[in-house]
Amino acid sequence: MSKLGGTAVIFDLDGTLVDSEPNYYEAGRRTLAEHGVADFTWAEHERYVGVSTQETAALWKREYGLSASAEELLADTDRRYLELARTATRAYPQMRKFVELLATDGVPMAVASGSSPEAIKAILAGTGLDAFLRTVVSAEEVSRGKPAPDVFLEAARRLGVAPAGCVVLEDAVPGAAAAHAAGMRCIAIPYVAEQAGAPEFATAGLLLRGGQEEFTARGAYDWLVRSARSS
Repeated sequence: MSKLGGTAVIFDLDGTLVDSEPNYYEAGRRTLAEHGVADFTWAEHERYVGVSTQETAALWKREYGLSASAEELLADTDRRYLELARTATRAYPQMRKFVELLATDGVPMAVASGSSPEAIKAILAGTGLDAFLRTVVSAEEVSRGKPAPDVFLEAARRLGVAPAGCVVLEDAVPGAAAAHAAGMRCIAIPYVAEQAGAPEFATAGLLLRGGQEEFTARGAYDWLVRSARSS
């Protein structure tokens, strides 16, 4: 029997399981350049980390005063992103080990992401993580994206586990807020180092301020065991 009892683990995808933000940045940069926004920088991209692709497209339209519809911007970006994602997405090695460790222990797992269903499927297949992560929820399948709790609550429902029994792994402020709103414990691994002090991350049960460099599969597993015993 698992040492984790009835615990389930829900992973954010981009920036948590895989280092996909460079691909999102490049896809967004190319889309915005096509629509007359030159010199979209990495620093500007960081403002959208953790925000769903749907909402990002709507924000671009408003912030840059673009004539194209949000739907058109989203479609353009998704198409470019998928081209990059299929060939150039790297899973974080310790995250892969963590997934394999949980799978060996029989822990229910899901992915809950702001990306499109097509992007999630392409990344999980391309990295081989689809062998372990078969329950997947996209923000496009629920009413509201993060920081609303909808994607995490839907993932818990599909796993058949109460929210209080779920632990979320997140790299972004909106995701940490969503986990807290869902009534779930959270392991926070900030992707943008400067955001580690954000109040949303303070609600996490385990905050690794150093991000992925500080994350280890064994450390996270041991924390889950302690957390399960005390809950």
